[in-house]
Amino acid sequence: MTTITFVQGDITRQSADAIVNAANSSLLGGGGVDGAIHRRGGPAILADCRKLRASHYGRGLSTGKAVATTAGDLDARWVIHTVGPRFTREEDRSELLASCYRESLRVADELGARTVAFPAVSAGIYGWPMEDAARIAVETVRATDTAVEEVRFVLFDERAYEAFAAQLR
Repeated sequence: MTTITFVQGDITRQSADAIVNAANSSLLGGGGVDGAIHRRGGPAILADCRKLRASHYGRGLSTGKAVATTAGDLDARWVIHTVGPRFTREEDRSELLASCYRESLRVADELGARTVAFPAVSAGIYGWPMEDAARIAVETVRATDTAVEEVRFVLFDERAYEAFAAQLR
């Protein structure tokens, strides 16, 4: 049974087997969580991402998919990069967002990760409403068959923390 916990703080300061990165499809770093993970993790993460782009992911990583690299200088063994969907009122992309969590857990299982730290995927610059992002994230993790023992949602601010914590009430 997977334990779900919530922490308010900086995901780059977490100690976990795997830290999930809300990446962009280029895998080459960006803003928000992605930029913070690349900065704190150091050049080894970018080097691994460049190798992925030179091999299987020449066009980048598709939305809803996940792939792992080294964690560089982070207190983790791996970074699992997943590309969340941008929110739009014109099209329901909930299944793509749920896929980010399922695919990240699938990769974590392949790696043998037992603790995984997730950010609120798509709830930052990709504009997903926080309460809905929290609902999809928690429901998906609960419904996913995984060997991961602890899923830790690391929320940057109090508003995000409250939205996620409300899912267990």
